[in-house]
Amino acid sequence: MLPTQRHLFDVPAHIAYFNCAYNTPQLNASRDALLASVQAKSHAWLRTPANFFDDAETLRGLAAALFGGDADGWALVPAASYGLATAARAIEPTLRPGDGVLLLAEDFPSNVLTWRRVAAQTGAVLHTVATPADGDWTAAVLAAIGPALRVVAVPSCHWTNGAAIDLVAVGAACRAAGCALVVDATQSLGAVPLSVDAVQPDFLVSAGYKWLLGPYGSGLMFVAERWRTARPLEESWLSRQGADDFAGLVHYADAYQAGARRFDVGEKCTPTLLPGAIAALQQLQAWGVDRIAATLAACNAQIAQRLQALGFGLLPAGLRMANILGATLPPGCQAQVVAALRAQHIHISQRGRSLRFAPHLHINDHDLQRLLQALPAALA
Repeated sequence: MLPTQRHLFDVPAHIAYFNCAYNTPQLNASRDALLASVQAKSHAWLRTPANFFDDAETLRGLAAALFGGDADGWALVPAASYGLATAARAIEPTLRPGDGVLLLAEDFPSNVLTWRRVAAQTGAVLHTVATPADGDWTAAVLAAIGPALRVVAVPSCHWTNGAAIDLVAVGAACRAAGCALVVDATQSLGAVPLSVDAVQPDFLVSAGYKWLLGPYGSGLMFVAERWRTARPLEESWLSRQGADDFAGLVHYADAYQAGARRFDVGEKCTPTLLPGAIAALQQLQAWGVDRIAATLAACNAQIAQRLQALGFGLLPAGLRMANILGATLPPGCQAQVVAALRAQHIHISQRGRSLRFAPHLHINDHDLQRLLQALPAALA
């Protein structure tokens, strides 16, 4: 457990922000690093060829230390959609008409739209796991994995309500069935422990601006070794061998740099993004993801207790992630809870039928008590 870390964020005292599944507040350290980088552009003569690569390598090392895998397996992407499209492009040549791709009902559009395009191009068939009545997505996904499938494309939890998915179990089932596993971990990576060594995904992607606490436009992707010779989305010169020899760029290199670097987005060492992402991952490392998860779970447990007493519908504790608490309104209730709370500077969100409560370490006890006390009136 961690005490409140509000002093590391710029969140005014009157704001109670429980909407981190939407967008996390930026760390002061990230802000300061980004501001310094913006100012550095004014002195362009100080930027060396090594600066086009250094921050990317630092991020790879931090990602491997936090989430497992080898540093060479991590690529830098600007968005989850970019990473998912990269995975789809790599896998698409292996698909034949009739091959199955497994998705979740009401998953985030980036995942669904990516595989819709692949199905249209290849004749693959999309299979959608219906929302389970008992909320157990893991059991529903495992039951759907079979010989007709070639790809299982799932999130680490359902984005609308934080319903958990046991990726270790799903990964094992995919390997047994010969399916590629593509994971969008945007809604948990950095807030809940995850090891790519344990899950063994073929691809795992995450946007950076949510639980990784990074700037908008930063993100990470892990690529399993067997896919590291696949065709990337773009042919960036920065991903080719010898790219650090700027005078020699007139001699075009066909060979890519090692590992997953071929999948890096072009202009990967953007100085107005990566320093902020580095500062954020360094802070996650200092806190420890396990301690972050325990702290957020304790906060959400108090919220869940109040919501249950008010008649909200909740998933069982064992089926929800530590960082996101989803709740449905009491039967027959039509209250505009999000708007009512926002009027009091208390921020949550709604996705589908679920209200989402998603705190981070900037939350203090005053914020929590304000939310708990405001909920009954917000139902009126």
